[in-house]
Amino acid sequence: MERPNVVFVLTDDQGYGDLSCHGNPILKTPHIDALHSVSVRLTDYHVGPTCAPTRAGLLTGHYANSTGVWRTSGGRSLLRADEVSMADFFRRSGYATGIFGKWHLGDNFPYRPQDRGFETVVVHGGGGVSQTPDYWGNSYFDDSYWDGAQFKRYEGYCTDVWFQQGLKFIERNRQRPFFCYIPTNAPHAPHLVEPGYSDPYLPLTPHESRAKFYGMVAKIDENVGELRRRLRQMGLEDNTILIFMTDNGSSGGLDVNESHFVVNGFNAGMRGKKASEYDGGHRVPFFMHWPAGGLNTGRDVDRMTANIDILPTFIELCGLEGADQSSFDGRSLVPLLRNNGSRDRAASAHAVDNEAAGVQEESTWPERVIVTDTQRLPRPIKWRRSAVMTDRWRLVNGEELYAIKEDPEQRRDLAGENPDVVAELRTAYGAWWKKVSRQFAKEIPIAIGGPGASRLRLNTYDWRNYHNEEWEGAWNQCLVRQGLICNGYWEVDVVEAGLYRISLRRWPVEEDAPIAAGLAGDGPFSWTELRIDPDAEAYAGASWKERIRWGGGVALPVHRAGISIAGKEAWKSVGPDDRGADFALELPAGATHLQTWFELKDGGELGAYYVYVEKLSKGQHL
Repeated sequence: MERPNVVFVLTDDQGYGDLSCHGNPILKTPHIDALHSVSVRLTDYHVGPTCAPTRAGLLTGHYANSTGVWRTSGGRSLLRADEVSMADFFRRSGYATGIFGKWHLGDNFPYRPQDRGFETVVVHGGGGVSQTPDYWGNSYFDDSYWDGAQFKRYEGYCTDVWFQQGLKFIERNRQRPFFCYIPTNAPHAPHLVEPGYSDPYLPLTPHESRAKFYGMVAKIDENVGELRRRLRQMGLEDNTILIFMTDNGSSGGLDVNESHFVVNGFNAGMRGKKASEYDGGHRVPFFMHWPAGGLNTGRDVDRMTANIDILPTFIELCGLEGADQSSFDGRSLVPLLRNNGSRDRAASAHAVDNEAAGVQEESTWPERVIVTDTQRLPRPIKWRRSAVMTDRWRLVNGEELYAIKEDPEQRRDLAGENPDVVAELRTAYGAWWKKVSRQFAKEIPIAIGGPGASRLRLNTYDWRNYHNEEWEGAWNQCLVRQGLICNGYWEVDVVEAGLYRISLRRWPVEEDAPIAAGLAGDGPFSWTELRIDPDAEAYAGASWKERIRWGGGVALPVHRAGISIAGKEAWKSVGPDDRGADFALELPAGATHLQTWFELKDGGELGAYYVYVEKLSKGQHL
């Protein structure tokens, strides 16, 4: 059998209950439901409770904390340079590789998707459209996205763009095996979608935001249907592994109280939502459809599995080269995928006889322990927001114990009745912690100079700082507009010694406004979908996308700028028309920290939100 193609759809902030096939009484997802009906479904499948950690574990087969990714910003959403990604394995094995949507593991060399095995790239910056690393002013429609070399404008709604670009990639590479990764940013906030998709839900939901959230899911569903239609049309469906999964618990489909219990909305009977250590925060859908591999009949696999298992599984199914299965924290799920009671033993990618190869049946699949946690801190804290999991048990925060099959809502704490189980799971957590914490203190620097980094832009999203154990920074463009007072430093590695021009800016170059100036427009300097009277003269005939706009931006009375790097510190005055405060500095090679300051006339100070770095050749100057 020819090696299978892989199309992997990963949605953002859509929980287990945000599908009609999982019982949601309001949301309609007919195309994903149809895929569910002909797929192997992992029904006890776990990820990280937030975005970047899930992606790190998925793409490496390693626990996210050990890869350097335990939060979504603050310099700890960067996937360590020595990790080998899923795309690396596919590319080394002769696959065409492409990513279309949300990367969220670094926007500078050596962390960009094109540095990690993806040949074709169309992605937004940071962890979401309109976050600080993204192209300034992106609004979900007709935006500019990174194509691996520059930001380029793409027409249409973001979700449509990701699927359309993915299909173009498939069309171009249909004569060779391909790995097409479509990680959408939807339905992550801000919740923006054409009213035609959200309006049907307005009478059925407690607030407008949920209607928009459901509308964003409906838009994804429509695109999944079109993707499957086009794969059939191109004759590729039979030997394409098509996967649908989500990255963490729901962010918009429910509300919870302080104890993480659902107070409204639907979560398939689970406790918790996005960022929760309870199952509702990290148990998500996973559907796999592959007709040529015998995976085209609806079937549930109820053994506990996780994102760290997917890369080892692909290595076995697709015959990927250069991998040592023992190096992964996860394990291949092929025994579970194949065991359907009357499975076709010749259906593997290489017609492997599972019994002869010594592969275990599902019935003898060993008991295992998997750990997940959420650490939105500069450095993880032991036991914080953690879940130690087996097929039967959940140990939450090292203290609460739940029998998950009998008590899926995790209401009855059985720790007092089962001290031996608690002790066993605490021991397992200790071994996990020892493994993942080895590199916690090791920095993850952004390269300056050298191949791929002769010119770059830094922004506050990747700042490192400590303030009462919490990170603070302008992670979203709306906070730049608000003039958030904050500061931090970048971990950097000067790859080549030499003269560098470093420009400190309040606004990115695409805005090109003076440092001290504000931007025209009304507050609150965040996303606003205008609700317009259709008869209003100013908006007569306006489309929905023309009613989505940014506010303006406050002025900051900056009068002086400073910089510190590699033991050097310099300051200069800032005039009212200065777009950037430019410094020319001779830098030695090596790891160091870069910090900046904008000093205000009233005595306050903050860091530069954007910093542009360029290595100058001999004879160049400011």
